[in-house]
Amino acid sequence: MIDLNDISKMYLVGDEEVRALDHASMHIYPGEFVSIIGPSGSGKSTLMNIIGCLDTADAGTYLLDKIPIEDYTENELARIRNRKIGFVFQSFNLIPKLTAEENVELPLIYQGMKRSERTGRVQEALARVGLEKRAKHLPTELSGGQQQRVAIARAIATRPSLILADEPTGNLDSKTSQEIMAIFHELHEQGNTIVLITHDDNVARQASRRIHILDGKVTEVEE
Repeated sequence: MIDLNDISKMYLVGDEEVRALDHASMHIYPGEFVSIIGPSGSGKSTLMNIIGCLDTADAGTYLLDKIPIEDYTENELARIRNRKIGFVFQSFNLIPKLTAEENVELPLIYQGMKRSERTGRVQEALARVGLEKRAKHLPTELSGGQQQRVAIARAIATRPSLILADEPTGNLDSKTSQEIMAIFHELHEQGNTIVLITHDDNVARQASRRIHILDGKVTEVEE
């Protein structure tokens, strides 16, 4: 499903060139639950942005479902991001003025889905994260864990084949983190491919496979 070969990405910081990814290669198969672990500044977020088609590499090749990313048009990449990939971020990225159900509905509106179908999808997604009774609440009326559940519901409402989670437990206490990880395990059991980026080894170990990143270099963690 995801096939990165010899990926490099450079940034200029002042006069200095920083290599965020340094000839990184990794392969993720459909249905896998993979964690990518590394400290701050290791290249984790850059790697996620490339996997999620939010950014492109300076060198190397990225095949998504066996097709090189550079062969997709911008419109096709936007469609992939909206339909194939569900994003979950550390900061939740909910829109403050929208209720939980309205936040979950937003990507379905972008898809042009009919209202009747959207309503069913939103209810189903909120039920899967145990928040159907909080559908009318604004983000400010929800705890951090509940906001992250809404973010996960928004990610799965489009029924993506790939879920990309960037530090999804980073702003949560340990009990709430366990509850959020339980949801990811359920989604994995239901067939979703999950790539979870974290700096927390306890979180990373819950995945079926761990990939370590440090100074832009990627290595498989041997069990």
